[in-house]
Amino acid sequence: MSRRKTTAWMVAAGLAVALASGATAQTTTTTAPTSSPAKKELVQKILVLQQPEIENVARSIVERPAAQMMQEAGLAMQRQVPPDKREAMGKAIEAEVKKYIEEAYPLVRERAVRLAPSTLGAALEEKFSEDELKELLRWLESPVNKKFQQLATVRNTFVQKVLSESIAAVDPKVGALDARIRVILGVPPATQGPAASGSPPRAAPPAARASGR
Repeated sequence: MSRRKTTAWMVAAGLAVALASGATAQTTTTTAPTSSPAKKELVQKILVLQQPEIENVARSIVERPAAQMMQEAGLAMQRQVPPDKREAMGKAIEAEVKKYIEEAYPLVRERAVRLAPSTLGAALEEKFSEDELKELLRWLESPVNKKFQQLATVRNTFVQKVLSESIAAVDPKVGALDARIRVILGVPPATQGPAASGSPPRAAPPAARASGR
């Protein structure tokens, strides 16, 4: 394996280890890691370089439920809303989603940036030697890595394209799944009203009322 491929593998493996270690850092008692001021400085530099990725994680956490809601709303509009009213309704929904993201993202971003040193940083400091941290830092600063990161926009475009072109094929299956779940829950079919959005969780309240909760 070439040095460049080895370094790239270390980056992926190292960040995976950091995420796994960070998830259990509060519940697992471990031996104190060997540390040094030099390692702490290297880890700090790595976290600074990784801040865009940390912020992307925060944005993904915020945007994922909104994207799901928009997809469900789109399916509901196709089924229930006259074509001449869909555009205005879609714009109203987009405005609400934009407002939500503008309010929620700064909150999640602040927490992600604040937690990074005690989770990702602590794991990197524990799992990597000083020489490995130096090599990791060189990779993160390299032109190849910076060029690779520019593909993030292309990846996002790809995901959105797959979603948009899959709706027509998946919509009937979503409707069939919704119908089967409603039969299991003992609630009426989603033939009219907002419940026809194709979202099974919206069937839960009638079932809960039927059970006396």
